[in-house]
Amino acid sequence: MATDRLSVIFSALADPTRRAILARLADGDATVTELAEPFDISLPAISRHLKVLEQAGLITRSRTAQWRSSSLNPEPLREATAWMERYRRHWDASFDRLDAHLRRIQAQAPQTTNDPQ
Repeated sequence: MATDRLSVIFSALADPTRRAILARLADGDATVTELAEPFDISLPAISRHLKVLEQAGLITRSRTAQWRSSSLNPEPLREATAWMERYRRHWDASFDRLDAHLRRIQAQAPQTTNDPQ
Protein backbone atom coordinates (compact mmCIF):
# COMPACT_ATOMS: atom_id res chain seq x y z
CA MET A 1 0.00 0.00 0.00
CA ALA A 2 1.43 3.37 -1.04
CA THR A 3 1.93 5.87 1.74
CA ASP A 4 2.96 9.01 -0.14
CA ARG A 5 0.61 11.94 0.43
CA LEU A 6 -0.92 12.01 -3.05
CA SER A 7 -1.65 8.27 -2.98
CA VAL A 8 -3.34 8.61 0.41
CA ILE A 9 -5.47 11.50 -0.90
CA PHE A 10 -6.53 9.61 -4.04
CA SER A 11 -7.22 6.47 -2.01
CA ALA A 12 -9.53 8.45 0.27
CA LEU A 13 -11.27 10.00 -2.74
CA ALA A 14 -11.76 6.59 -4.40
CA ASP A 15 -14.78 5.78 -2.24
CA PRO A 16 -18.15 7.30 -3.29
CA THR A 17 -19.36 7.58 0.32
CA ARG A 18 -16.29 9.61 1.25
CA ARG A 19 -16.75 11.84 -1.80
CA ALA A 20 -20.37 12.42 -0.77
CA ILE A 21 -19.23 13.30 2.75
CA LEU A 22 -16.76 15.83 1.33
CA ALA A 23 -19.51 17.31 -0.86
CA ARG A 24 -21.70 17.73 2.24
CA LEU A 25 -18.84 19.33 4.19
CA ALA A 26 -18.34 21.82 1.35
CA ASP A 27 -21.65 23.30 2.54
CA GLY A 28 -20.38 23.65 6.12
CA ASP A 29 -19.31 21.77 9.22
CA ALA A 30 -21.37 18.76 10.31
CA THR A 31 -21.56 16.18 13.08
CA VAL A 32 -21.23 12.45 12.51
CA THR A 33 -25.01 12.08 12.88
CA GLU A 34 -25.66 14.79 10.30
CA LEU A 35 -23.18 13.23 7.90
CA ALA A 36 -24.75 9.78 8.35
CA GLU A 37 -28.31 10.91 7.53
CA PRO A 38 -28.32 10.27 3.76
CA PHE A 39 -26.59 6.88 4.04
CA ASP A 40 -27.92 3.46 4.90
CA ILE A 41 -24.85 2.57 6.96
CA SER A 42 -24.06 2.61 10.66
CA LEU A 43 -22.56 5.50 12.62
CA PRO A 44 -19.40 3.44 13.26
CA ALA A 45 -19.05 2.96 9.47
CA ILE A 46 -19.37 6.73 8.94
CA SER A 47 -16.78 7.25 11.67
CA ARG A 48 -14.38 4.93 9.83
CA HIS A 49 -14.88 6.92 6.62
CA LEU A 50 -14.20 10.12 8.56
CA LYS A 51 -11.02 8.62 9.97
CA VAL A 52 -9.76 7.86 6.44
CA LEU A 53 -10.61 11.40 5.31
CA GLU A 54 -8.88 12.85 8.37
CA GLN A 55 -5.74 10.75 7.82
CA ALA A 56 -5.64 12.02 4.23
CA GLY A 57 -5.88 15.57 5.56
CA LEU A 58 -9.14 16.17 3.68
CA ILE A 59 -11.06 17.00 6.84
CA THR A 60 -10.36 18.23 10.33
CA ARG A 61 -12.36 17.14 13.36
CA SER A 62 -13.01 19.19 16.45
CA ARG A 63 -14.79 18.61 19.71
CA THR A 64 -16.88 21.14 21.60
CA ALA A 65 -18.44 19.68 24.74
CA GLN A 66 -20.22 16.51 23.58
CA TRP A 67 -20.37 17.63 19.92
CA ARG A 68 -17.75 16.41 17.50
CA SER A 69 -17.90 18.15 14.14
CA SER A 70 -15.98 17.74 10.92
CA SER A 71 -14.76 20.46 8.55
CA LEU A 72 -13.52 20.33 4.99
CA ASN A 73 -9.82 21.05 4.47
CA PRO A 74 -9.44 21.96 0.77
CA GLU A 75 -5.63 22.00 0.61
CA PRO A 76 -5.21 18.28 -0.27
CA LEU A 77 -7.80 18.72 -3.02
CA ARG A 78 -5.67 21.54 -4.43
CA GLU A 79 -2.64 19.22 -4.41
CA ALA A 80 -4.55 16.51 -6.29
CA THR A 81 -5.93 19.05 -8.76
CA ALA A 82 -2.47 20.50 -9.40
CA TRP A 83 -1.11 17.01 -10.11
CA MET A 84 -3.99 16.24 -12.51
CA GLU A 85 -3.67 19.62 -14.22
CA ARG A 86 -0.36 18.62 -15.83
CA TYR A 87 -2.07 15.69 -17.49
CA ARG A 88 -5.12 17.70 -18.53
CA ARG A 89 -2.83 20.07 -20.41
CA HIS A 90 -1.17 17.07 -22.08
CA TRP A 91 -4.50 15.60 -23.20
CA ASP A 92 -5.81 18.98 -24.35
CA ALA A 93 -2.72 19.43 -26.52
CA SER A 94 -3.06 15.87 -27.86
CA PHE A 95 -6.72 16.41 -28.76
CA ASP A 96 -5.86 19.75 -30.40
CA ARG A 97 -3.26 17.99 -32.58
CA LEU A 98 -5.75 15.23 -33.44
CA ASP A 99 -8.40 17.82 -34.34
CA ALA A 100 -5.94 19.65 -36.62
CA HIS A 101 -4.93 16.38 -38.27
CA LEU A 102 -8.55 15.39 -38.93
CA ARG A 103 -9.30 18.81 -40.41
CA ARG A 104 -6.30 18.42 -42.79
CA ILE A 105 -7.56 15.00 -43.85
CA GLN A 106 -11.07 16.35 -44.45
CA ALA A 107 -9.71 19.26 -46.48
CA GLN A 108 -7.66 16.88 -48.67
CA ALA A 109 -10.45 14.34 -49.21
CA PRO A 110 -12.20 14.51 -52.57
CA GLN A 111 -15.66 16.02 -52.32
CA THR A 112 -18.41 13.63 -53.31
CA THR A 113 -21.96 14.55 -54.13
CA ASN A 114 -25.07 12.53 -53.59
CA ASP A 115 -26.38 13.41 -57.08
CA PRO A 116 -28.12 10.45 -58.70
CA GLN A 117 -27.12 10.13 -62.31
